[in-house]
Amino acid sequence: MSKKIQATAIGIDLGTTYSCVAAWSDQHNRVEILPNEQGKNITPSCFACHDTQLLVGEGAKNQITRNPTNTVYDVKRLMGRRFSDSRLQNDILSWPYKVMNGSDDKPLIVLEHKKFSPEEISSMILKNLKKDAEVYLGKTVTDAVITVPAYFSDNQRQATKDAGALAGLNVLRLINEPTAAAIAYGLDKLADENHPQQKNVVVFDLGGGTFDVSLLTISKDGTITVKAVGGDTHLGGEDFDKAMVDHCVQEFKKRHRMDISESARAIGRLKVACETAKRDLSSTAQTPIDLDALYEGIDFFMTFSRAKFEELNVGFFTKCIEHVEKCLTDGKIQKHDIDDVVLVGGSTRIPKIQQMLRELFDGKPLCKSINADEANAYGAAVLAANLTGVGNKTVKDLIIKDVTPLSLGIQTRMTDMTILIPRNTPIPITKEDYFVTMYDYQTSLFVKVYQGECRDTRDNIFLDEFTLYGIPLAPAGKVTGKVCYSIDANGILNVLAELESTGNKKSIIIADRGKLSKDDIDKMLKRVEL
Repeated sequence: MSKKIQATAIGIDLGTTYSCVAAWSDQHNRVEILPNEQGKNITPSCFACHDTQLLVGEGAKNQITRNPTNTVYDVKRLMGRRFSDSRLQNDILSWPYKVMNGSDDKPLIVLEHKKFSPEEISSMILKNLKKDAEVYLGKTVTDAVITVPAYFSDNQRQATKDAGALAGLNVLRLINEPTAAAIAYGLDKLADENHPQQKNVVVFDLGGGTFDVSLLTISKDGTITVKAVGGDTHLGGEDFDKAMVDHCVQEFKKRHRMDISESARAIGRLKVACETAKRDLSSTAQTPIDLDALYEGIDFFMTFSRAKFEELNVGFFTKCIEHVEKCLTDGKIQKHDIDDVVLVGGSTRIPKIQQMLRELFDGKPLCKSINADEANAYGAAVLAANLTGVGNKTVKDLIIKDVTPLSLGIQTRMTDMTILIPRNTPIPITKEDYFVTMYDYQTSLFVKVYQGECRDTRDNIFLDEFTLYGIPLAPAGKVTGKVCYSIDANGILNVLAELESTGNKKSIIIADRGKLSKDDIDKMLKRVEL
């Protein structure tokens, strides 16, 4: 076990199903993926309560079939989300553990009568990765770069930063997962003297719970510029597994006229079996699902074919290709101008997805030169080294220019969305918008902020609202002011409203609706100590 890596910061890929941690090694002049206590490079993103024990990672996943109602997975799909969100409500119906509505429409997870926020659960996964890194490195770790899906909203990004704080980490930066993968792909190539002045690369990142596609330009001088992003924060391997489980439930019902969907234990066992079968079908045409005494003593056996798997999930696969096409359109580039299509995420091993991608790019070979499970952590570790002044010349010269994935706007005229910062705008960015009073003797200004692409704000993501008071009494149109919108390098938003009239100035900073207060964090820290 190496103890000589001089690293002060780590890179963490906080995945829906699996997570990974890495650090730059000056000794070996490269990134090292740091193993967990079982010696594996990836750790299940699972958390469980069992009697008085709190289990994280392998220990939690290994007892999921025996303790399904107290084992949490897919917590990433809860981060920064509203309990009333229709997609979340559909997820809740399929999860064996209980999710309830907390304050301010925030979801809470109930395990053995204890209530946990999604940030608390994620923090325990992060804390476990932090501990594994410290054991391997032989030193205390405090600084980290954490990956997030490119299509994460402002609230989801803030929730991820809060989880890092709860885990005792100083989050140096959030990095979009495809951008991290592009670093992993491009780092060694940048050192090559024959590297072209510019390469156009598509990163296709399909993981356990999220899908991202990014169009990037990698320049010889070490600049990685994101041109456009697309994706779906609710599309991945978990959805493919669920389609298989639902098919098996219907098959059992057809054979035995019994509905097993209400049995958490039976569904948990089916989920594990289907996930294994899905992986097998990437290398074989068919595979058995064989479960003894699945429900009320009845055995279940069926042969699952690759063709049936593809039939059940072709709608999801088609959505992925549509997102790629839209990303190319947004980036104003033709598919024949793409130099490489880079695959990241375990779900990219599915043969049908690879076939559809090759067909989209007219038979172009796909790039599989980076480890699909470790690439995001690798790229995050490189950025962590870059931000802390560690690494070789290529690492230190690295420059990343990212974009905002969703349009930012405010509500005007009932429920209309007025876009102020369009999606795929380079960040960081600051945009000013001027206003005048709309009616006589107006005393305040009410602003509601949203992210999304729909004209109706009800179909977009509500971020927060604020009221600017103290407007001097005057006829309509006589008082002016401005609202300043700033998106930082993490993709997190601040809004500053400023009144400029008769020499008076007032300002207010919008606080992210999902952000935890210091008191909240202090209380949670006491509860999540492992």
